[in-house]
Amino acid sequence: MSALISTFVLGGARSGKSVFGERLVAGSGLARIYLATATASDDEMSDRIAHHRARRGDGWTTIEEPLGLVDALTQHAGRGRAVLVDCLTLWLFNLMEAGRDPEVEAKRLARYLGVAAGPIVLVSNEVGLGLVPETPLGRAFRDAQGRLNQTVAAAVPNVAFIAAGLPLWLKRQTGE
Repeated sequence: MSALISTFVLGGARSGKSVFGERLVAGSGLARIYLATATASDDEMSDRIAHHRARRGDGWTTIEEPLGLVDALTQHAGRGRAVLVDCLTLWLFNLMEAGRDPEVEAKRLARYLGVAAGPIVLVSNEVGLGLVPETPLGRAFRDAQGRLNQTVAAAVPNVAFIAAGLPLWLKRQTGE
């Protein structure tokens, strides 16, 4: 058992970031909450969700919340619990699709992270390392994701970048 403190986990697609986040939470010895932002919008996404559930196994309480992330954290995070938010990239997509302002929502999340009573591990894609997106919408999403990642990274004590399943700690403090 380790003293888990809030951690932001970044990485590319299939980098191992979700597994790393799951291990952090599972190793804490606290009650495990999985806050899922994905929606099963098609068969492929349904398969991904089923794979994540099977990989985690028993012992997790799953909360599905595609938009109201801060409200769900307020309700489910707290002392004696560790929350894994997987993932901020899908949350951002959901916000943009719903016409909500990602900057306002990111600031609201950052404020919450500053006062959260229990540890929260947040998973997000680093989308700025690849090619420049071809479409204006793709570029707007990439830019919004970069701003969201910077906001969250500034709000938590630990930040890890995952490549090939291995963490590179960009910012790290020890637990209490």
